[in-house]
Amino acid sequence: MSRSNSPKHGHKQLERALSSEHCNYQRTFSPMPGLLVLQSLSNTQVANLASSGVQSDCVAAVEKLSDGERKPVIYAITPTYARPVQEAELTRLSHTFRLVPRFHWILVEDSSSKTELVSGFLARCGVPYTHLYVATPGELKLGPKDPSWLLPKGVLQRNEGLRWLRANGHKLDPRGVVYFADDDNTYDLRLFEEMRKTVKVSVWPVGLVGGLLVEGPKVRDGRVSGWNALWKPKRQAQRYPLDMAGFAVSLRLLLDFPEAQFRLRLPRGEQESFLLGQLLAGPHELEPRAENCTQTLVWHTRTQDPKLDQERRKARRASRPKPVAAKPSLRE
Repeated sequence: MSRSNSPKHGHKQLERALSSEHCNYQRTFSPMPGLLVLQSLSNTQVANLASSGVQSDCVAAVEKLSDGERKPVIYAITPTYARPVQEAELTRLSHTFRLVPRFHWILVEDSSSKTELVSGFLARCGVPYTHLYVATPGELKLGPKDPSWLLPKGVLQRNEGLRWLRANGHKLDPRGVVYFADDDNTYDLRLFEEMRKTVKVSVWPVGLVGGLLVEGPKVRDGRVSGWNALWKPKRQAQRYPLDMAGFAVSLRLLLDFPEAQFRLRLPRGEQESFLLGQLLAGPHELEPRAENCTQTLVWHTRTQDPKLDQERRKARRASRPKPVAAKPSLRE
């Protein structure tokens, strides 16, 4: 095997090409096989790689993939906010996302600027990403002792993600799928392959939510016929009593309805129905996935709040003024 055709040399060529001016691609560290990295590129970017002199099996394989065979890109919008478990939650989530090909993570901080913690995390996480931020007004933020359900969370952050998608829609995969992936959920990898089939809006069950083991659509003859949802009776009068983790939307549909978004001041549990009501004529347009909604592929899990009493004690001790030592008296 000649040096130019060796796998090691091919990988070096690939790395140089990805970082060259000929390839408009944001490099991220990734331990994934080269083929999965290349599958995240557009056809134009693959052509640019070839023109940069890369001769590897990975590039050749990707060049053979036609538009119809390549998977739609998943654009996952994740709101996040500062808390003791934030980095742990994001780390766990990134380990799932790194296994999903053709995936772009839109991480939106609830902050007035990008924080050092999240910026550093994203730089090393190995997932293609966009880092955004927008702050929730102080009067609408939860206090330290407030229950998590008291005020809506992530509304402005999800809207900021939608704004970015629309501003950059001309550069994105027109067959792309948008998913609202909260950082405290648990995801089966099969879910991402299910949502790639989305034409308008795909739906599926969500585990451990709404006071039930599983909440989600009821399906008859391949269509949504009702809802297995008992939490908040008035919510059942809505057309789409879904959890945020229970649906995905076509990027094209969101671009066709540029004003569709979440609303900050809505009763608890109505954000999902409010958004979908702006996009669909009715539940008959919903597309059941996950074996006609018989599989549970996402769970609404939460990390338990850590006990940090000793941290608070340490902070109180550090804030106390140190006693001033008395000066020794001088004897005559």
